[in-house]
This record gives sequence, C-alpha cells and structure tokens, in this order.
Amino acid sequence: MNFPADLKYTKDHEWIRVEADQAIVGITEFAQRELGDIVYIDINTVGEEINKEDVFGTVEAVKTVSDLFMPLSGRIAEFNKKLDTNPELVNSDPYGEGWMVKIVFSDQSQLDTLLSAEEYMSQVGA
Repeated sequence: MNFPADLKYTKDHEWIRVEADQAIVGITEFAQRELGDIVYIDINTVGEEINKEDVFGTVEAVKTVSDLFMPLSGRIAEFNKKLDTNPELVNSDPYGEGWMVKIVFSDQSQLDTLLSAEEYMSQVGA
C-alpha cells in the first residue's frame, strides 16, 4: 500500500495535504480498500464550519456506508465535483483525482495532532 510521506493522516483514515491556510482532504488507500467499490460520496457541508473530528459527509460503498471525519477545524471551501459522476476515482486514485474536499483552517496547532505516514502505517499494520 501507498502512504505518501508528504501527507498527514488521521486515526480515522483521512489524509490531508496542507497548502498555506488551506488543506485538501481525502481517504487513504487503506480505507478505500477496506470499503471496497465506492459508489457514492455524500458531502453537503460546503460553506459550513466543521469542528475537528466531526462528521462532514459519508462514503457509500457496495458493502457499507462510512462517515468522513474532519481532520482539522475549518470551513469546507470546495467539494471535488468529479466525484458526483465518478466516485470510483477514490478507489483508483485516492491521493490524486479522488480527493474529496478543500478546507480553510485557522488553527495551525491542530496540525501537530495528525499522524505522519510512518505513524499511520504502524496504526494500520502496514
């Protein structure tokens, strides 16, 4: 499995790529493999302020529905509209075209609570 070292991770299997005061969020390769074939992404929180670890949407797979948790407190600025018609991008390219949301966050100190790639790999037994 692939866990890019330039990303941060959560215990809930989200990844985050920080770009200044914005961040791109998706689910890890491990998470999408566990879920199986993803058929729908439900995120209707664009524009809303969401607290760290609160649910901001769901991923529906053939096997199950799973909540998505905010890695950092902030406002959801954008949803990846490609996922409306191609939710399988999360399976085929979880760290690229399969990103889910862009968030604007204000508390830089919350970055310190995220896991490194090495720490995340240890958590999932990779």
